[in-house]
Amino acid sequence: MTSPTPFEQLGGADAVRALVDRFYDLMDTAPEAAAIRALHARNLKVSREKLTMYLTGWTGGPPLYEQAYGHPRLRMRHLPFPIASRERDEWLWCMDRALDGQPMPDEVRAFLREKLHALADHMRNRPDAQVGPDDLTPG
Repeated sequence: MTSPTPFEQLGGADAVRALVDRFYDLMDTAPEAAAIRALHARNLKVSREKLTMYLTGWTGGPPLYEQAYGHPRLRMRHLPFPIASRERDEWLWCMDRALDGQPMPDEVRAFLREKLHALADHMRNRPDAQVGPDDLTPG
């Protein structure tokens, strides 16, 4: 007997879709996500679909993303977008709240949060902006 996958523990395809929808709803409306939202297309339909497909396979469900697009190569696919700590943190702000709003066992939530935080940190491809002394002087 095998143990259930995170995909199954989340509640399957409908639950992954709900998680992704909540994530993008937050990104689309929360001022805390303004920088990461600006990196996305005006219409988030394709982003929602791709993340749903990716997370379905990533959590142990059917490999929908790979079947449609091949290996995710996430870092390479995101290189055109400037992702520093701010963008990572805004993405995680949305994802953490989406995870918190999704019914699932606490251990699954903790597992997914840990893995998604590591993944988001790996996606950084730009150094953080440096603040110089002139930036700290009131105008």
